[in-house]
Amino acid sequence: MRKKGLGRGLSELISGEALARSRAVLEVHVDKLEPNPFQPRQGLDDESLEELTLSIETHGVVQPVIVRPTEELEVYQIIAGERRWRAAARAGLQTIPCIVQEADDEKTLELALVENLQRDDLGPLETAHALRYLVQEFGLTQEQLSEQLGRSRSTIANMLRLLDLPEPVKQALAERRISQGHARALLSLSAEPERMIALLERIEADDLTVRHTEALARDADEPDADQEAGEEPPPAPQPTDPHVEEVKRRLRDQLGTKVTVLPRAKGGGTIHITYHDVEDLDRILSLIAPGGPRSYTTLE
Repeated sequence: MRKKGLGRGLSELISGEALARSRAVLEVHVDKLEPNPFQPRQGLDDESLEELTLSIETHGVVQPVIVRPTEELEVYQIIAGERRWRAAARAGLQTIPCIVQEADDEKTLELALVENLQRDDLGPLETAHALRYLVQEFGLTQEQLSEQLGRSRSTIANMLRLLDLPEPVKQALAERRISQGHARALLSLSAEPERMIALLERIEADDLTVRHTEALARDADEPDADQEAGEEPPPAPQPTDPHVEEVKRRLRDQLGTKVTVLPRAKGGGTIHITYHDVEDLDRILSLIAPGGPRSYTTLE
């Protein structure tokens, strides 16, 4: 199998620099577009898709979709931007702006994988599968992936290690019942799958922090590095307060995301609200602080 690195113009195309040099942005009818068969995303979250639909209804499609010609006249296959296309159709748009890119199947796969990776559109396991495919099919090293994607080599290595997790842990991670930090902590128990699953159950039952999970994953006979440094060990989970649990449940149901309530002994406390990307942040803000600007982290 022929091995090669990523195309030189790939990052420019994805970042939009190629758009400025493009001869034209075509308006293509939504019915004349077909999805990418190499799409690395394993599913499109209906809730976030609805948020994008509302945004497109208000602002239109700001960034063109990248497509390639098909054998059928005036029909194009999406390389990058399937979510925008689906949201535009749901919003009732008849056409959508597109940039036509000549690409064979191999280049289409390459573009689809890296476009998602650079935009952080993939979940941890989808990212790990995409990285492994780039390694296996394109012969890229972890160092090359690090340079191409702008991520540290250790980040690449840790992502790939997620594929070694047993299925129950992968499912919990895919369903966002645990974070990537929890999953990495559980990886230290790879030689003890039963203990790993037991700790997974405790993470969910007691809402353990990543730091506490890391501490519990260590061998009981191994001294805690934090204790050696003179720091106190992570506190053991306290018995759950039914009133606090009810508050957490109501907030989670209302916001549709993980919420942690940390009351203080003398009154007051802290509420932690988890969001997974810019679109998720916009969705939560629309629920608790409607009327403000969207995409705070991308405003210039």
